Amino acid sequence: MQKGYTKKQIPYFIMAAFTVVVWGATFVSTKILLQYGLTPVEIFFYRFLLAYVAIWFFCPKRVWADTRKDEFLLFCVGLTGGSLYFITENTALDITLASNVSLIVSTAPLLTAFLSHLFVRGEKLKKALVYGSLLALAGVAFVVYNGNFILRINPAGDILSLTAALMWGFYTIILKRLDSRYPVLFITRKVFFYGLITLLPVFYIKPVAISADVLLHPVVACNLLFLGLIASMLCYILWNIAVKHLGAIRTTNYIYFMPIVTLIISALILGETITPIALLGAALILGGVCLAERER
Repeated sequence: MQKGYTKKQIPYFIMAAFTVVVWGATFVSTKILLQYGLTPVEIFFYRFLLAYVAIWFFCPKRVWADTRKDEFLLFCVGLTGGSLYFITENTALDITLASNVSLIVSTAPLLTAFLSHLFVRGEKLKKALVYGSLLALAGVAFVVYNGNFILRINPAGDILSLTAALMWGFYTIILKRLDSRYPVLFITRKVFFYGLITLLPVFYIKPVAISADVLLHPVVACNLLFLGLIASMLCYILWNIAVKHLGAIRTTNYIYFMPIVTLIISALILGETITPIALLGAALILGGVCLAERER
């Protein structure tokens, strides 16, 4: 296990930090699109479609992986880090606060660590990780309690947020098995491709019905371009590069800071109230994940 940071790693830490700041803003951007009538599935579809079209201008035209097993793993990263993650996250944003979703999704590093212990050889659970996890989960409980007590929000939104965090944990672990054998751009393009492909069953049940007038509205268009080109294409590339050079758990640690970004932006743009209970929950989550990584 690596100890300390080297100068060569600094650019990758900057990539991870920049990505988390952008992703913290995406919760608010998605919330705005929901207010304009787009469904959670439609937001994900337009976001990944823009990213997939754009990335073809930057990556080689390689179509398939070397083996069927690797192609299946690429399918899995598109499923977990694409359709399943964003459908659960966007649906949660449709029924609960953006700050709530961001805070709960920030448990993804802890879930990633536990999944690594279960599925990756050599990854052992430390006492600090266990205690930190319990402290962070207590923070999640405060966030859930805050939403139900003050706004009486359906707890399904919080469960969906936890599901999204779990999907991101699987995505990060599977990604680490591929990044040493394939270029980052190729993997990222496959994430977008299989994310869209696995969305097709949902469209069979409920086709896209949004009008062109809505898509061409300046606010909608700007938010979709931000989500598709910056938050998806650019940030997925940066994130995958960071995971390749820093490791899955170390890179995922930066998600701990995402709730702070979302709390600030949602308060400024959406007018969401930052209550003392929400701050306590945020403090417990951040304190728990810091404790969990103390030995690292």
